[in-house]
Amino acid sequence: MDKHNTNLLILKILQNYTDEEHRLTQQEILHMLKSDYDLDVDRRTVRSNLDYLTDLGYDILYDDGWYLASRDLEDAELRMLIDSVLFSNNLSAQQAKTLIEKLRGMGSRSFSAKVNHVAMLSEMHHSDNKQILYSMDLISDAIDEGRKIRFTGCHYGTDFNMHKSSEHVVSPYQMAASNGRFYLICHDDRHPEQAYVYYRLDRMTDVEIMEETAQTPVGPDGKEAELNLPRHMAEHVYMFPGSSVPIRIRTAPWMMENLIDWFGKDFRILSRNEKELIVRLHCSEDAFFYWAMQYAGGVEVLEPASLRDRLRESAQQMLAKYGTDAETEGGGFIRQSASESEEKNA
Repeated sequence: MDKHNTNLLILKILQNYTDEEHRLTQQEILHMLKSDYDLDVDRRTVRSNLDYLTDLGYDILYDDGWYLASRDLEDAELRMLIDSVLFSNNLSAQQAKTLIEKLRGMGSRSFSAKVNHVAMLSEMHHSDNKQILYSMDLISDAIDEGRKIRFTGCHYGTDFNMHKSSEHVVSPYQMAASNGRFYLICHDDRHPEQAYVYYRLDRMTDVEIMEETAQTPVGPDGKEAELNLPRHMAEHVYMFPGSSVPIRIRTAPWMMENLIDWFGKDFRILSRNEKELIVRLHCSEDAFFYWAMQYAGGVEVLEPASLRDRLRESAQQMLAKYGTDAETEGGGFIRQSASESEEKNA
């Protein structure tokens, strides 16, 4: 076996078996080369290869034994990535398991043994859509090539299974994560009044790239627009379509963390005292309607009047449901057409 291959095998042994708390002597490395790879070398060869790997830039140190001191991804970084996959609703169970095993393989044997919570994988909720990684790859290519895509939307039925629904042709612009879900930000010719619409990637199947050139993003003023993703995400917190509007609210100082969590720091405090804040921000009106409902105990919308009226009407409907102990069957429920429901959950 040539020197290059010996280097790779010694590096693999260091990657698999060593870290700051687990070291190997040259003799132990010799034994592993023999037991794992049936390779016979002497101590001098091991040492020269260790020196060569160090010269190449690998962070290999000696302290009562040799170990790989740093990796492309540290244990804490790998643990964070594994947890994000473990709790992802976007991947199927098998996709999540495969990806976690790949991430575990990037750490040492001792790290892999520590990640026992991966055993919980089968108990977690994962998507039934097994095409999502393939779809993401195709969409990425389409964005790079500036071409439209075609896909079939899906929805869950009362049988708890996913069913295909309508076909869509869209101009893809970006993929983004919001509230634990992956979304495609795009333009749909069926909705020319909307600059951007959103579709959940785990609700998309049969994605294919078309020959047709994607439409250039157009802003509310009708001019060509460049999608500012961080700002766009902050202004569309629930991924509802529609232009952002100025919104003025009355809230409390204890709500600052929630405001920053959802909207970043791109909002203005118009006035403040110990008990309340008057804040101005920009957000999709539909998205802010649901956000204000979520934080109803700590937020009052002052402007725009249309949003304030919607919240008042919703509060009255909730009062009709919960304001009496009498049970009603189907009374007072807001009904939504199938097409509206599919559009918002796509």
